[in-house]
Amino acid sequence: MPVEKELYLSASGLTKVFGFGRQKTVAVDHVDLNLYEGEVISIVGESGSGKTTLAKMLLGLISTTEGDIYFQGKKRDISTHRKKKEYWKNIQAIFQDPFSSYNIFNKIDTVLLDCIHMRGGRKFPYAKKVELMTEACSFVNLKFEELTNKYPFELSGGQMQRLMIARIFLLKPKILLADEPTSMIDACSRATILDMLMQLRKEIGMTIIFITHDIGLAYYVSDSVYIMEHGKFVESGSADDVILRPKEPYTKRLLNDVPKIYEEWDLSTV
Repeated sequence: MPVEKELYLSASGLTKVFGFGRQKTVAVDHVDLNLYEGEVISIVGESGSGKTTLAKMLLGLISTTEGDIYFQGKKRDISTHRKKKEYWKNIQAIFQDPFSSYNIFNKIDTVLLDCIHMRGGRKFPYAKKVELMTEACSFVNLKFEELTNKYPFELSGGQMQRLMIARIFLLKPKILLADEPTSMIDACSRATILDMLMQLRKEIGMTIIFITHDIGLAYYVSDSVYIMEHGKFVESGSADDVILRPKEPYTKRLLNDVPKIYEEWDLSTV
């Protein structure tokens, strides 16, 4: 008999409206979502479809206009700074632009030590902290001794993204939101970073949500895919169902926009 997986995060009727009156924009429009332990899902849509706004609401970075978010069966409460920090122990993010993800005044040691302290390791001996930081860097093929006392901006974009994953390795959250995590790095680093994320998912049972416009990535890494257009989910299901047997015109158009090596490229729509 299969083990029933825990429902980590759910959203009901989630809506975000920016502005008022004629200037009003409905960025996310009554979205429902269920995320289970160890699941990999992708939310796919073009720029402006509302996927990043949805991610920021799930993270608690922006407020919701309507709807509820539940974490492990209880209504999410992030009303105080302490409660928000507690929530962030369990849900973390990797963003598209690694250069804007770090405080430029904090050295790499501080970035990693903050993660250890957040997980209750503030009183660990310094040697133990160095051991944990070394292990985290090693997991992402970086050498801590080469990074210590440096600032994140001294690293390449690929190294910065790897450092973001080292943070996740130390924090071990239940849920990771990856918003276009590989779009600014080369193809070789991209494959390595996806492999690292999948390895983390396997080791700690982490749920991963990819926010992406890359339907190929969504197909290859996801258990489930949600297609988002104008703030709504227009199609969802298993990766095979949505991408190999799409029903909605919008999904079919996204698939048609992917250039295929064996077909002549149609540039008339560009």
